[in-house]
Amino acid sequence: MSQPLKLLVVEDDPNLGNLLTEYLRAKGYAADLRTDGQQGKEAYTQGGYDLLILDVMMPLKDGFTLAKEIRQKDTTTPIIFVTAKSMKQDTIQGFQNGADDYITKPFVMEELLLRISAVLRRANGAEPKAPEPDDYRIGASSFEPRKQVLRTPAGERKLTTKESELLRLLCTNRNDVLERSAALIEVWGNDSYFNGRSMDVYIAKLRKYLRADPAVEIINVHGKGFRLIAKEG
Repeated sequence: MSQPLKLLVVEDDPNLGNLLTEYLRAKGYAADLRTDGQQGKEAYTQGGYDLLILDVMMPLKDGFTLAKEIRQKDTTTPIIFVTAKSMKQDTIQGFQNGADDYITKPFVMEELLLRISAVLRRANGAEPKAPEPDDYRIGASSFEPRKQVLRTPAGERKLTTKESELLRLLCTNRNDVLERSAALIEVWGNDSYFNGRSMDVYIAKLRKYLRADPAVEIINVHGKGFRLIAKEG
């Protein structure tokens, strides 16, 4: 069994720091917490971390300084900055000091998790994706993502780009949960409240399009997202 990836969280707010580390541990990572930049530097020096999550404003040593010192000897370990600052210049400074990504407080935990996964994929070399099927068979219906065409017992329909992207994700996760935040970030770019309302409208449209096929259903999974149920004939 492979060892869990080791993450170092350096955050001077103990409430947020503990929340972050507990959440990451629950998601299968081995996460350590340090509460100032100097502690963070000492923990990093002991080695073995796969990714660093650094707050910017910290006592003894700020996140920018810590990242700059680390980058003098280590150009590969991924770094994500977590900060209350949203100024463009701060973002630029973060990337100049070696950041791989940057997230601004307040944020949704699921978004941070997705950013961590994306940064680790880039750092380790993304696994080649399996080629996307030309045609998804769902119940008595079929969906061609490249042509954005859905065929049901009621006939053929040309989908919009967002309808097609959302249905593709549902088909890819068929009979499994499509997490709401993951879908929002992939299709809309972020999981804001307004984008969430927009996605609900698109889900309602897809349900209407698939209504003619009794073997297919899109159900809500409370607190998580959606599941495309497709009974094979």
